[in-house]
Amino acid sequence: MTLNCFIAHDFGTSGVKSILIDQTGKIIADTIETYPMQMPKPGWVEQRPEDYWNAVTLATRNLIAESQVDVNAIKGIVFSTQAMGIIPIDKDGNVLHPNISWVDGRAEDEARQLMNKFLGKKVFKTIVGIEITGKDVLPKLVWIKNKLPEVYQKTDKFLDVNGYLKFKCTGKKVAEWSGACSYAFDIKKKDWERIFFKIAGVDINKLPDLIRSVDSVGGLTVSAAREMNLVEGIPIYGGCDDTQSAAIGSGAIGEGEGHIYLGTAAQLTFTTKRTPKFKNGAVALQSADPNMNIVVGVTEAAGVNIEWLLNSLYATEKEKLSTKDLFELFENEMRAIPPGADHLLFTPWFLGERCPVSTTLTRSTMFNLSHEHTRGHMARALCEGIAYNIRWKLQNMEKDFGFHQKALRVIGGGSNNKLWLQILADVTQREIITTNQPRHAGAIGAAMCAMVGSNTYPGFESIHNLISAEQKYQPNPDNFTIYNQQFELYKNIYKALKPVYAKANRVRFSIS
Repeated sequence: MTLNCFIAHDFGTSGVKSILIDQTGKIIADTIETYPMQMPKPGWVEQRPEDYWNAVTLATRNLIAESQVDVNAIKGIVFSTQAMGIIPIDKDGNVLHPNISWVDGRAEDEARQLMNKFLGKKVFKTIVGIEITGKDVLPKLVWIKNKLPEVYQKTDKFLDVNGYLKFKCTGKKVAEWSGACSYAFDIKKKDWERIFFKIAGVDINKLPDLIRSVDSVGGLTVSAAREMNLVEGIPIYGGCDDTQSAAIGSGAIGEGEGHIYLGTAAQLTFTTKRTPKFKNGAVALQSADPNMNIVVGVTEAAGVNIEWLLNSLYATEKEKLSTKDLFELFENEMRAIPPGADHLLFTPWFLGERCPVSTTLTRSTMFNLSHEHTRGHMARALCEGIAYNIRWKLQNMEKDFGFHQKALRVIGGGSNNKLWLQILADVTQREIITTNQPRHAGAIGAAMCAMVGSNTYPGFESIHNLISAEQKYQPNPDNFTIYNQQFELYKNIYKALKPVYAKANRVRFSIS
């Protein structure tokens, strides 16, 4: 019997992980394609939508060539993508401006102006539960309207990355529920948060029609099929944002279950049927499962910081060693350093932060550096700093939302670093559990949208047929004292330096 197969593309900040998977969960082929970021001004981050599409077509052709699969067995294509994309499309489907990335912070002035329309930050935060920053979509839409009026006027629809890719496949302009959350989406009514767009002065008609993750948008067009070496008519499903696909792919899909994603960014996510307000930088979003929601706290920079450190402090070794050997050296040098990195602290806020604090202006700080410290100390301190950030979020989510989970699943590329996982267990004082598919969790979570949408599986709980728990890391009580001390210092660094960061960066990052 020929099994149903699905293609899932998981789009991150710097590349796409693509898989061809059958209905039993077997990954028949996988591939990775990368694409660049452009930073035309301080605080600005853009990407070319055509680079996304080129990555899709190349990845798909590679999957077909590697697997030699019968393309008639492919019953669906689905995308999981980075959130908060803004791609203006005219009525003829032309891209009018590069994607303004989720890490772009250009609209800080517009964010403050929007909150002033609600009588200021404090009133806005009381109503919504969180301040908005220059990284949020609505201020950026206002920025486009004010700074690029010709682009705004010509725009037929603003699409996110997922919407753009579905448009390229089907010719239809739609937005999926989870992706709509990063614009302004009412998770109770399952509709655009129309009052926010009205107050912001953004035309609601420039937003696409809404669909669910499991809905079939349409069939693959002749031209798209030709570019992908596929056949016309393969269903394209709604898919979801990468945060939501990771939640499904982690297997933490029951009420109150949580997971950590360690990738370019890091996320702490809990699943719930409730619709709580935003608090302390944590946001309540639509899950990929139409019947559930998730509460998410995002650390803007995690794996990308490790990459920076390797490029900066391990440049010579990077030229000589294989990737595997380089990371083995990196981990061994960290292992030689005691917990707490001999009192060195390294905060991970290279790109500002969203949670546990929302700030566009903050940047990273290395604190308490002395001559005794080596690059191994810096490496360990950076990994510990990301863990402190996650602990801070975990502490807030317990207080704000009542999530008291004793074990957390971990997925993403960072889950391959065993020492980092032990650090996470020690710092958070929680059991850390890996899965048998940490690298492809996002793509598998996305594939579930197509599997459920095509009735291959009855519901998202069937994800447990595809993934399972693997290794478990128990917190070491011997390390609690030093990590508790360092954690308190970590929080104090932010509080003490917040006004200094603002003074240093307000003008620098408000260049329009």
